[in-house]
Amino acid sequence: MKIFQQSITLREKRRGFHLITGEILHAMPQISEISAGICQVFIQHTSASLTINENADPTVRKDFEMYFNKTVQENDPDYEHDYEGSDDMPAHLKASLLGSSVMIPIRNGRLALGTWQGIYLCEHRDRGGARGLIVTAWGE
Repeated sequence: MKIFQQSITLREKRRGFHLITGEILHAMPQISEISAGICQVFIQHTSASLTINENADPTVRKDFEMYFNKTVQENDPDYEHDYEGSDDMPAHLKASLLGSSVMIPIRNGRLALGTWQGIYLCEHRDRGGARGLIVTAWGE
């Protein structure tokens, strides 16, 4: 059993949904040493999240942002947690809806994503700052 783990700091990205598959692969070349295994990507934040979806058409990422902004609206007077601005509590809710980690099978030294799949960083804050990830890959 081989186990590899790497911390990654993603530069600050604007609010929205961003493909980060390439950044993960660049930071974890050891994935190529695993013929069968699992890769977990975990984000160390409560106002950003991760998901897997369409990697080709950027309008999908725009529509994700539109949908989540409609579904979890800002400036709700019932929010008590607004210390960091009107996008603060909605960002926490969006992050909980999407989740803090994704797991991808590794097959023949590659992430076994589908043809049209990529890993998204879901940035829910207007100014979220740099984001930390822990990427762990294990297998034979």
